[in-house]
Amino acid sequence: MLFSSTNNPNFRADMRSAVMRGLARDGGLFLPVEITALPASSIERLPSLSFQEIAFVLAKHFFTDSLDDNALSNIIEKSLTFDVPLVALPTKDDTAILELFCGPTLSFKDFGARFMAQLMSYCIGTTDKEVTILVATSGDTGSAVASGFFRVPGIRVYILYPSGKVSDIQEKQLTTYGDNITALEVDGVFDDCQRLVKQAFQDEDLREKKDLASANSINIARLIPQSFYYVWAYVQSLQMNTRKLPLVCAVPSGNFGNLTAGLLAKRIGIPFSRFVAATNINDPVPEYLQTGVFRPRPSRHTISNAMDVGNPSNFARMVALYHGDVNEMRKDLWGARFTDDETRAMMKKTYEDTNYILDPHGAVALLGIETYRLQHTEPLFGVALETAHPAKFIETVSEAIGIQPHIPERLARVAQKEKTAIRISNEYRDLKEFLFWRP
Repeated sequence: MLFSSTNNPNFRADMRSAVMRGLARDGGLFLPVEITALPASSIERLPSLSFQEIAFVLAKHFFTDSLDDNALSNIIEKSLTFDVPLVALPTKDDTAILELFCGPTLSFKDFGARFMAQLMSYCIGTTDKEVTILVATSGDTGSAVASGFFRVPGIRVYILYPSGKVSDIQEKQLTTYGDNITALEVDGVFDDCQRLVKQAFQDEDLREKKDLASANSINIARLIPQSFYYVWAYVQSLQMNTRKLPLVCAVPSGNFGNLTAGLLAKRIGIPFSRFVAATNINDPVPEYLQTGVFRPRPSRHTISNAMDVGNPSNFARMVALYHGDVNEMRKDLWGARFTDDETRAMMKKTYEDTNYILDPHGAVALLGIETYRLQHTEPLFGVALETAHPAKFIETVSEAIGIQPHIPERLARVAQKEKTAIRISNEYRDLKEFLFWRP
């Protein structure tokens, strides 16, 4: 499998280069040169497979001859050790929640981060070189990367997160590992963190000194495994969607890696009718779908902070997938944005009606499904992605629904640990100086 840059479709890189670099040398993001559909026989066989078996089929399809079967099986066995249940909402026979929070850090980011850590470890092999991972986070990416890469030989991780813009428990999850994990608390917003990481990758002076790689969703190794759970959602929906209604999936979106993974699943032949790009008030992509004009802007803080992104990186992949044709993109995507008040109201209503507790991001996804229904007449089976455990946003959830959600033991343990982070400005020269002289 070869990968091309979103800035230059003629550029080519093999799997190892694409994974270990993260960004192409021209600053573009990697995409498979060719995305072919699974054979019809393979799609028909999916309902008989487990989630891990489906992951193997898809990984083999995307990476083709880049990995042998034993290596691929080992990567999946070590990384995807948890399930992804599709839960029907009580009182609703046409709506289900895909619970993506069953991993070690209770976030959907665990899928991509853990798979990528094992894949990078495989790529490094037995060499004695050290790889420096740079990752920007608006919350859950940092904790998932810290967990996935903790004490992985040959890899040192620096996590950039915006000061005061993540929940207390998210901050504890990404600042309490130590060892090969270093947290950098940036004076700024997520977009500043993302900008700093991109500047570092384009700095040849720094790259000569450090072997840099990325663990954000800009890295294709994190994006591809996220497509696995869309296929698993489809398989599980076959038992619930007895009327065989069109399958519409709502994705709470910030940097748009999660939604792009869904588009990859659709490209290989999984029969999703449409995706809803559901955002908070940081809405450049829903605006683009409505107007045809992409207008990035500074991000604004909300209660669904993982989506506080004003200039989403993966938009470049979305444009490349549709060859810059917004009308073609609209056939697969519909966008909607929601305020914090609307998000709180959905959390409250869902709990009162169904006794199901949503986190703010899942609430935005469910709002996306319900709003789509109001504006489209055809019946559908809706799947809303619940991307984080509600206990990770305990104050917001408690305020919205009137009770405190259950706190999993592993989350309670990390809350008692001491934060360790290094404070830096949002100026690139400060990050470069820190990394340049770091042993």
